Amino acid sequence: MSDADLAVAAAQAGAAVVRARFGQPLERFAKSGNDFATAADIEAERAVLDVLRPARPHDAVLGEESGHDGDAAAGRLWLVDPLCGTLNFAAHTPLVAVNVALRDGAGVAVAAAADPFTGEVFWTDGRGARVRRDGTDVPLAPPPAVVPLVDVNLEPPFDNGPGFRAVRLLNDVAFTRRFGGRVTSTTLALTWVAAGRRAAYVTDGDIRDNVHFAAGLAVCRAAGCVVTGLRGQPVGEGADGMIASADRETHDALLTLVGKQFRA
Repeated sequence: MSDADLAVAAAQAGAAVVRARFGQPLERFAKSGNDFATAADIEAERAVLDVLRPARPHDAVLGEESGHDGDAAAGRLWLVDPLCGTLNFAAHTPLVAVNVALRDGAGVAVAAAADPFTGEVFWTDGRGARVRRDGTDVPLAPPPAVVPLVDVNLEPPFDNGPGFRAVRLLNDVAFTRRFGGRVTSTTLALTWVAAGRRAAYVTDGDIRDNVHFAAGLAVCRAAGCVVTGLRGQPVGEGADGMIASADRETHDALLTLVGKQFRA
């Protein structure tokens, strides 16, 4: 089985658990601040690892709930976010995803993000991006942004504050004249940009080896989205945040709006 097929199979295994557990009373496990995991997060991660470990026993794994497992010096690292959108899930809102990505060497090329409720799997083998529906793969290539909706991540950490705060972007008159703001799970926001369902996604934070962003970012890049840090720099060089856009015009407009905050 190829790495891409394995990523898809693992994401689908996790998605089956999330779908089955939706709407049930679930034990919560506190993390930091207002963050928590549910029993579904833990069970879904176990299902993902049960697919990955037998198939790639020498690879390392970084799971959101179980942490790092395997040789710290391994060149291949699987990044697993078993339930992106835990707060949505706990609120019985079906806007979540299961993420599996492989960093082989310096970058992530192989990745899959499964939507448990639509049955869609957004995936890439590094040579292109596709969405799988009912067993059929359709190439992903975002059209020019036809719907001016931008997903904006409002959750901490705010690594670029106080210079940049995403909430201020939503209050910028120039932003509201051109775009409407939406917030959903990190991964769905990114895959929806790749699928042409969103014009862009904006987030602060450190993207490097981040289980929340790795799969969606890889799919976005493979689909041909325009992706940079908040200041237009290559993404992933530090705590530089990210803007992922369906087209260059949208991206340039958002860079200008974000840049206003840094210059203020």
